[in-house]
Amino acid sequence: MIGPLSFDFDNSSRDSPTFKLNPFSWTKVANIIFVDVPVGTGFSYARNWEGYSITDTISAAQTYSFLRKWLLAHPAFHKNQLYVAGDSYSGILVPIIVQKISDGNEAGVKPAMNLQGYVLGNPATTPHDDYNSRIPFAYMKALISQEQFESTKTNCKGEYINVDPNNTLCVNDLHTVTDCIQKIYSSHILEPTCSLTSPKPVGSKLDASLLGEDAIHLLSLTQVPEPWCRSYNYILSYIWANKETVQRALHIREGTIRKWVRCNTSLSYTDDVFSTLEYHQNFIKKGYRILIYSGDHDMVIPHISTYAWIESLNLTIATDWEPWFVDGQIAGYTMLSYYKESQLTYATVKGAGHTAPEYKPKECFAMVNRWFAHYPL
Repeated sequence: MIGPLSFDFDNSSRDSPTFKLNPFSWTKVANIIFVDVPVGTGFSYARNWEGYSITDTISAAQTYSFLRKWLLAHPAFHKNQLYVAGDSYSGILVPIIVQKISDGNEAGVKPAMNLQGYVLGNPATTPHDDYNSRIPFAYMKALISQEQFESTKTNCKGEYINVDPNNTLCVNDLHTVTDCIQKIYSSHILEPTCSLTSPKPVGSKLDASLLGEDAIHLLSLTQVPEPWCRSYNYILSYIWANKETVQRALHIREGTIRKWVRCNTSLSYTDDVFSTLEYHQNFIKKGYRILIYSGDHDMVIPHISTYAWIESLNLTIATDWEPWFVDGQIAGYTMLSYYKESQLTYATVKGAGHTAPEYKPKECFAMVNRWFAHYPL
């Protein structure tokens, strides 16, 4: 999405994924360290089973420790401006990491990190409120009717997560809403829900039957066709990351990862931070630059929830809601707020879903390029 390479679907075969240069790589405007966190994701691993039992605070502390060790090993980067960035659930972890860096700097820990701010895309902030906004969002996007929305809102009293099971009217309304949206891909509401089962490696090939009936024929073709379903986009990543030659080239320690998976849902992970709103309030007072962006077709963390918590910060509005453009076309809407020396830029990315750069790479590159250069979006 934001790295220097992307899969070349036109020239990749089922056995040999190939890459092409990503013209919208964020590495063109910043040095980026990509970190697999929490432990157990990507190629990261623990030396014992206890190491896989982690929480939000433990994971953030481990990432902070890694950053300190990395800087100690690479002194040439000590003076570089540092921004911490992430998407989705990183909205919980990134603020904790930023707080630890800030506290370490204030405590005089050496070397000091030249922390300038942070960047978050479609961030989880107060998960209850984020998830509770999905039904109002579905109504705003005409995924459910006004009658359905008004009935659900009234009978559930605006609470769609912690529902009283004895409230039959609310439960029935929620079932009706679910029927309306269950075939919609929540990460992008204009796309269908497809099988998200992780493909099973068979040597260097994949068992296509695990991808669902619609994909049975996909990997039997010599060339991988342009995918009509987003989950097919990830097939090549499984083939590539599970090749022995690739893992050797990446210096993955043999035996540490049995099988690379895109989203590891088997982790023993405990949520222990249920809102990061206070962190944002604190950072605003410290003078950091902040960029928050949302794909406006994302129903996982709807933009209306993100906008609501930003509004709750009661910042001074420098530039109110207005469109921003790429190549003469509206790329989204933005607002700039500030508190003394701090600046918070919020932007929607028109037509993008969860992890917005995946859907609108050109627009997101323009956004972050302008922001790092201190230009208006």
